[in-house]
Amino acid sequence: MNRDTVNQICSVFAGSTAADPATELDSWKVGGKMFACFGDRINGVCTKTDSIETATMLIDAGAATKAPYFHKSWVLVDFDASDDEMRHRLQVSYDIIVKALPKRLRP
Repeated sequence: MNRDTVNQICSVFAGSTAADPATELDSWKVGGKMFACFGDRINGVCTKTDSIETATMLIDAGAATKAPYFHKSWVLVDFDASDDEMRHRLQVSYDIIVKALPKRLRP
């Protein structure tokens, strides 16, 4: 998995938009809220989980690591993770953000 593949996955989510790629940090948003973030200095994608407990479980299981500079409910999924795991984490993160949006902003 790499940045281009992650961009391809995120681009098909309804209402998703890529943030300004001119910075060293790329992010994907829906309704103005971020659901995926990655940059030049990390080897993976930061994604949202439904809780701190879920994030801790994923970290303890070795499926992710702590996402630097993010809330404890976010995890860093390494680009070396399986394609299925990466797609799943991106989908879950997207779904969590969409459900939290006001209905008028949902895609």
